Amino acid sequence: MWDRLSYKARKRLSILVLIVGMPLYVVVAVTLVNRLERPSILVELAIYVGLGIIWILPFKGLFRGVGQPDPEDRDEG
Repeated sequence: MWDRLSYKARKRLSILVLIVGMPLYVVVAVTLVNRLERPSILVELAIYVGLGIIWILPFKGLFRGVGQPDPEDRDEG
């Protein structure tokens, strides 16, 4: 799905996801965990780690290769 986007579009979208999406996800995750009775610290840690892994899975392809130089900007010579 993400491979159809150009490099620049993926880079911009990944920045948007990190700046807007991740803080929203954190607020939702903390709100949901706080609605539960206070679990033990290890259970709470496991919940946050699990939610962190679940959050990134759909965006794995979006972030792949974004830190590399733009492949279209390479000088041929």
